[in-house]
Amino acid sequence: MDPATTAAPIQSDCETEPHSVWSWWPSWRPTSMSLLKTTESKILACIQNDLWARFVTLPNQDRIWTLTLTNKVFHKPAAAKTPLVMVHGFGGGVGLWIRNLDALSRSRPVYAFDLLGFGRSSRPPFPSDSAKAEEQFVNSIEEWRQSVGLENMILLGHSLGGYLATSYAIQHPSRVSHLILVDPWGFPERPQTQTEENRDQGTEVVKRPSPPRWVKVIATVVSFFNPLAVIRAAGPWGPGLVNRFRPDFKRKFEDLFDDDTMTQYIYHCNAQTPSGEVGFRAMSESLGWAKRPMLQRVHLLPPSMPLTMLYGKWSWVDNSSGYKVVQIRDQAHTRVLLINEASHHVYADQPEEFNKVVENICNSVN
Repeated sequence: MDPATTAAPIQSDCETEPHSVWSWWPSWRPTSMSLLKTTESKILACIQNDLWARFVTLPNQDRIWTLTLTNKVFHKPAAAKTPLVMVHGFGGGVGLWIRNLDALSRSRPVYAFDLLGFGRSSRPPFPSDSAKAEEQFVNSIEEWRQSVGLENMILLGHSLGGYLATSYAIQHPSRVSHLILVDPWGFPERPQTQTEENRDQGTEVVKRPSPPRWVKVIATVVSFFNPLAVIRAAGPWGPGLVNRFRPDFKRKFEDLFDDDTMTQYIYHCNAQTPSGEVGFRAMSESLGWAKRPMLQRVHLLPPSMPLTMLYGKWSWVDNSSGYKVVQIRDQAHTRVLLINEASHHVYADQPEEFNKVVENICNSVN
């Protein structure tokens, strides 16, 4: 089947709920993979270009939910261009790219997939060791690439997706034509507690926006449970909890949906059996810090690999890591760009500017 010519937004594959010791929870939680599929279908109905939505099966039989988009009118010339592959962040899924997919697929194929353990992809066990958990994520991306048949790609990752995209690019540099990191998680080392003495030395401290309330709440929970356990434990109150702590998701997409479609999507993505969360928790000291900070390894990227780091100017993610990367790579093929009036979800806060910047980067490749 040719992805450039086939539009199949409806997936006919049979989906079953993963079996676990928590299999009694679906009767308590108002969610299921079927409800996630239905909510996502409503989101994807907004897409105007040709869409091919399907599961890509890996050698170990895990399945990665994948979207391929091509320009409805000019897909043949675009097919010769290096495809853009988009990797979502923690707790997200392909539906969050809805403001970007059409615009970015005008001149080249665009792929977006649910990370292993998230969204509609398979939810296998993850090891508790941070390096092994990271390896499982990265291996699944490489096996996905092989299964799809991509020789190389422009790789874009947001938040956790940015961390994993960097790890992938270090291990498989020949496959990445340009690495784009959007508000990437897990780069800086966890700072030591600042003493009063240091404060009194007159060192200028640049204040960052305080993390949003939902970040602080989840950060407290994560030290005891999986990061989103509170959503599942809330049972029938879970959807309301997402609406309460993430009202911004509804606002970001309110011109597309005048109801709770996007917050319902976030809920259904994260109310299923935890899997990717377990992998994330293994890799993290807390919500904001990685056990294996990427700043310690970013020098392993080939100097010739172009790297662009995009940050929301209002984001709670510290963009100083981006400038440290520039120094570490000795400015070789490395840029840091700030998007005005954008927070952590840059692609949804300022989609037109984001799409324009990403399209320009893609055009610099071919």
